[in-house]
Amino acid sequence: MQHSFYHQLIHFQRPFIIAEIGANHNGDMDLAKQLIRSAAACGADAVKFQSWSKVSLFTRGFYEEHSQFVDKKFGNLEDMVKKFSLSEENHLDLKNYCDQNSVTFCSSAFCAAEVDLLEKLNVPFFKVASMDLNNIYFLKYIAEKGFPIFLSTGMGSLSEIDRALNTIYKAGNDQVVLLHCVSIYPPRNDIVNLRNILMLKETFGKPVGFSDHTLGTSIPLAAISLGAKVIEKHFTLDKNFPGWDHAVSADPEELKYLVEEGKKIIEALGNYQRILSKDEQEQRKSFRRSIVAKRNLRKGKILTIEDIDFKRPGTGIAPDEMNYVVGRVTNRDVAEDDQILWRDLT
Repeated sequence: MQHSFYHQLIHFQRPFIIAEIGANHNGDMDLAKQLIRSAAACGADAVKFQSWSKVSLFTRGFYEEHSQFVDKKFGNLEDMVKKFSLSEENHLDLKNYCDQNSVTFCSSAFCAAEVDLLEKLNVPFFKVASMDLNNIYFLKYIAEKGFPIFLSTGMGSLSEIDRALNTIYKAGNDQVVLLHCVSIYPPRNDIVNLRNILMLKETFGKPVGFSDHTLGTSIPLAAISLGAKVIEKHFTLDKNFPGWDHAVSADPEELKYLVEEGKKIIEALGNYQRILSKDEQEQRKSFRRSIVAKRNLRKGKILTIEDIDFKRPGTGIAPDEMNYVVGRVTNRDVAEDDQILWRDLT
């Protein structure tokens, strides 16, 4: 199944859109399900959660150092991580709800136990967050599962990306999608560097997508125009909700716009080869010019360049055939501004 998914993704005719719910459910499973329904209604291909727990993200000392950070609604950092984490039961419930709404369930794992849980849920791929690009043991553990891997590259150098890929390859897994990413929330436009999408594809020969933290839809749409196979965009029902990522997330209106406009971009990109459509070839008849008489021409007139002009429509002799007209003799009278036709010449 996983091999089939990766093959289908490579040949997908439009970008694979992931609505990154992450922790935007705020620990509320009813809100999580509203987000799933909304993302599905907007046309997203997948919704993604984050499968961390209080012990798989930070050390005890880190929680203590940041204990002074307190959210009015959710408490301190440790309280928030605990509140926003998903239990195994939550994972199963959300996976089933995604199935009911015909949208793919996926998640980022942050420790081996979470990888095992997602494997049990038979997710179509594992998402590796940018923070684990240099976590070689963890990458090896994931790669050995044999699932496709979406690998975010935020904060990573080319050598680190290369080492991560080689780690995955050595584990017998070559099903990798690289996600260009800038791990700033939100990043300035001048550090997004979307041309990295082209560079990563050329350098590593793998499908490349874009894990987006920018505001709005302009930047991910530009990424699609550069060939991004996957777009991952944070998603919320309301940018003003309390919590971590709502302010930098797309709302339903933006997500729907991203999905619909992304399809148009892919369709419009078309072919590399210069191919004129039948519609455009037909348009020549009304948009191009034909050779016409510049003045009244009598039968027997030897045509000179001063006798002809070029006007629309393009249903007569084309301007680039002028040399085959000049010097010919008219076999009938041709009125000023009328097309000169081949049958009028001897």
